[in-house]
Formats: sequence, C-alpha cells, structure tokens
Amino acid sequence: MDLQALKQRFGIIGNAPQLNRSLEKAVRVAPTDISVLVTGESGVGKESIPKIIHSLSHRKHAKYIAVNCGAIPEGTIDSELFGHEKGSFTGATATRQGYFEAADGGTIFLDEVGELPLTTQVRLLRVLENGEFIKVGSSKVQKTDIRVVAATNLNMSEAIKKGKFREDLFYRLSTIDINIPPLRERKDDIHLLFRKFAVDFAQKYQMPTIRLTTDAVQVLNGYVFPGNIRQLRNIAEQLSVVEENRTIDASKLKEYLPHYNSQLPSVISGQTSEFDYKSEREMMYNVILELRKEIDEVKQVTLNLLSGAETTQSNLPRVLETNSSVNKEQNAYIEIQEKPTNEADFGYEEVIEQEQEQQLTLQDQEIKMIKRSLQKFQGKRKLAAKELGISERTLYRKIKQYDL
Repeated sequence: MDLQALKQRFGIIGNAPQLNRSLEKAVRVAPTDISVLVTGESGVGKESIPKIIHSLSHRKHAKYIAVNCGAIPEGTIDSELFGHEKGSFTGATATRQGYFEAADGGTIFLDEVGELPLTTQVRLLRVLENGEFIKVGSSKVQKTDIRVVAATNLNMSEAIKKGKFREDLFYRLSTIDINIPPLRERKDDIHLLFRKFAVDFAQKYQMPTIRLTTDAVQVLNGYVFPGNIRQLRNIAEQLSVVEENRTIDASKLKEYLPHYNSQLPSVISGQTSEFDYKSEREMMYNVILELRKEIDEVKQVTLNLLSGAETTQSNLPRVLETNSSVNKEQNAYIEIQEKPTNEADFGYEEVIEQEQEQQLTLQDQEIKMIKRSLQKFQGKRKLAAKELGISERTLYRKIKQYDL
C-alpha cells in the first residue's frame, strides 16, 4: 500500500525516515497473525499502529477493541479482560463477557501493557500461547481466536530486571517490535503537524487560523517537546483559543513552551539519564575544584601571615578576586572577612577549618553548598537552584537524596 495514501487515510502527518520505516513494518506484518509490540514515548501516537494493522488484516470486518491497561484497577483487570461468572465476587450479579471473548475473531489492542499485574500477565501469556483463557470464578477453559497488539512507553528491559514484567511474556508479545520516534527526532514534521492542528482548531472554534512568524517556526522546531505530539496539539489549541492576534511571533510562542530556556533532558524522558547525571556532576566538580583552588590560595596567605612573612592585609581580598567563579555579592560558598594580621586576632582556628574543608569529600561539598543556598534564600528552592546552576527538579531530588 502507498505510504502517502495510508497517512492520509489515518491522519498521519510527517515524512521522517524513522516514521516511514515504522509504517512500512506495520503494513508488512498486518496480513499475518503475529503479535506486535509498539514502543515509544508517551504522546508519540502509538495508537495509530494497531488501527493500521487491524484495517489491513483479514480480521478487518471483526471487532477491534482498545484497552487502556493502566486505567483499569488491579482488582478488576482480570474480570475486564477475561470476564467473570455470576457470584464469583461481591457485586458480580451476572455472568459477564471479557474483552478477549467479545473480540473473538478480531483484534485487541492492549495499551500501556507494562502496567499489567503479574497475575494477569500469566493469564495473558496463556492466551498468546494457545488461545485459552478462564473466566474469573470459573473452571471451564474457553477458546478465543484473537490478534494481540500491545503498546508501552516503559523501558521493558528495566521492568524485566526489576521483576515487574515477565520476560517470557515480553518475548511472546514482541515478535515484531515497532518503535515510534519522538517528536524531537522529527524536526521537519513539527511545523507540518502544528499547521494541521491550527487548521483543525480554527474549524472547531470557528476562528481564523493562527500562523507562526519565521522566527516562531525556528523556536518551535528547536523545542524538545517532552510531551511529543500530544503536547504540540495542546499548544496549538491554547494559542487558537487564547490569542486574539492570529499571527504568533517567537516571544509569544515561548510563553506557551514550558522550560523553554532550560530544555532539561530530565523533563524530556520523565527520568534522568546517565548522561544527565554526568553533566550535572561535571558542573559540580568544576565548581568544587575552583573552590579548592581558592582555599589553597587563602591558606597560603594565612600561613604566610602566621609565619611572619611580609604579606599585608590587602592580600586577602585580592586572592578572592583572582580566577574566582563565586559571585562576589552573594559569597555563596566562602566567606572571609578582613581581620587584623596579628596571630592572636587571626587565630589558628580558621586554618584548621580550611584544612578540614579541603579534606571533605565531593559529596560533603555538594551538601554544604546546597545547605548554604537554601539557608541564604530561606528555603526557596527556585532561587537556590538558580544560584547553584541546577534545575529546581534536580535540587528537589538532591534534597530528598541527602535528607536535607
């Protein structure tokens, strides 16, 4: 089947090579009864693939049932999927068909399959292996002829390692794995999608279609879209409803793009990657190394003073000014005040304290900096995070990690 005709039929916008490859795999696998697992981040449009597979299969005239596994309570999921007998539990006033029985001969789409409880996963594995299931409260084995297409936004390898998903079920489901790329990997498709949504909402709300200026298009294409197509659609709808001026420039568009200036990877994926930790730690290490350098310089000046070297009081401020990455007005990490240069007033205590500070581990330095910033801004995380050069989300995680 021609890809452009397929896209037009199912309302799919875009020409990214990864997207085309996924659609081609869906077309190739559709005539078979092979189980398919659709993977990809939340909001990328995974629900289109099972519809394509069903409509191009020999089951197209039978039922197609989509089930959101994550939206059904754990206590009733078995009943919903496989049915139950009358009196099998409180409230079961009549025998009920489950989705696997109702969709016999057709296709069932299990969205968010990674959320299924382990007991339900055992039942599902049996259906996939021999087409058999048992209703809740029954001992009678029933047969069903059904095609299963599943989808998830979870990292299934991690879920298997943590014991949250059965490995045998994963391999049974993912005979064919179709991955839908995130929107940030489809840069050329972003503006096409936005224009489609803008036209749709203009018709829906009977308003003129909103349009983006050239600089606004550049901003749109440069945004990472953690919520993918779903987020882009919401932004188009908000602009269509809220803005009187139907031409949107870059500054106005940025108001509708959360965290535009930070573009945090941890926000993108909903979890912090190893790369994010390395970047963050590298930044912290650089700050700490700079601080240690300054401490060494201060220590040297102090020892010169104590040993009677010809070092004047004016040396101290100059040391702090040299190669300092610390904000001089805030004095976030080191506070040194001018004092008389005689031994009695200066004291050995500060030298000892500086030596101890130098011997602190990197983690201790990190905790100390966080505490000082929180103290300085009276617990206001946003201001503290800004001063430390990290995101508020990262600061919150570290507060929990170090129990501050």
